[in-house]
Amino acid sequence: MAHPDFTLSAGPVTVTARTLAGLGSPILYHYDPEFLATFRRTQGKVGQMFQTDNDIILMQGEAIVGLEGALRSLITPGMHVLNLVQGVFGKGTGYWIADFGAVLHEIEVGYDDAVSPAQVEEYLDAHPEIQMVCLVASETPSGTVTDVAAIGPMCRDRGILTYIDTVSGVLGMPWKTDEWGLDLCVAGAQKCLGGPPGVALISVSQKAWDVMYANPAAPRDSYLSLIDWKEKWLGEGRFPYTPSVSDMNGLEAALDQALEEGIDAVVARHEAAAAVTRAGARAMGLELWAKSEEIASACVTSIRLPDDIDNAVVRDHAREVYGVMLSHGQGAGNLVRLSHMGPTAGGLHSVVGLAALGRTLADLGMSVDIGAGLEAALALLSTQRR
Repeated sequence: MAHPDFTLSAGPVTVTARTLAGLGSPILYHYDPEFLATFRRTQGKVGQMFQTDNDIILMQGEAIVGLEGALRSLITPGMHVLNLVQGVFGKGTGYWIADFGAVLHEIEVGYDDAVSPAQVEEYLDAHPEIQMVCLVASETPSGTVTDVAAIGPMCRDRGILTYIDTVSGVLGMPWKTDEWGLDLCVAGAQKCLGGPPGVALISVSQKAWDVMYANPAAPRDSYLSLIDWKEKWLGEGRFPYTPSVSDMNGLEAALDQALEEGIDAVVARHEAAAAVTRAGARAMGLELWAKSEEIASACVTSIRLPDDIDNAVVRDHAREVYGVMLSHGQGAGNLVRLSHMGPTAGGLHSVVGLAALGRTLADLGMSVDIGAGLEAALALLSTQRR
């Protein structure tokens, strides 16, 4: 099967030639002084991206290894944990919380909605036993976001630990780890950063470390162990296991591009691309999945589909016939997603995605005004680029 002409899926995303060049750099021994310097530099750049002075851990493996390892490290049996659920990843976090022995509390809304700060505040006021709040900042399958800027400080001021899945959040939305008092954040390199999918990027506060060290069940001498990274790498300068030199080179190249562009500029570029996509979709006669603009993600635009059109069929048809790789609903609902992440956030990428989606839906028997959608998208894009 031929490669798609355009990858506008929800991650891994297309990367730049500069990032590819980084991935193709010579593979050095992981204790070569040059690679040790690369690893330390990259840690610092991840800290700049997170806007934090907290410790940075770079675990080898897709972000899920950091998410599971961090949660296992923080939870003790009987701990009261509030989990915010507005999508499939938030729901999955709850399964982990219960499985690891905590007392699970949940606020759950529809997957086209978002848990509000007011709901969280009311629950915390009624349940002073809560010790940790878990949330997904950006639910990529649903294309919705959580108001971390409000919920984070709310928890900090109450002395409640925060565990944040921001795999597709950082760089796709404003992010201020220290200012908001966030304790443990896990991001993925393969989303808005436009890097390789093989590294989990983790920010850990001193409060989070204290909780881990007080937890006898926290993984140690394990691939999932954050404590191993704290003691062996941060403490002694030796790796718990061999990191992927190639992934680290690619990650640094992606970080360099983001930092040169400027963190605020990268976020604004994602927001602008999302606005173009949403304007085109609405003009085409399509219904956005998110209930409101305020909770719509800037990394993907999710489109609601009629019951008689299957989301996986839409994805496959767009790739096979038009050479454009979109994403299906991944269990969040009957929806299709147009990504605008990393290098594909901006320019004509949104217009290409809209054209492929519109023509696909027409092929499948749905009435859509493709011309009006593309004209609306181009009209907005023209004002952004002047």
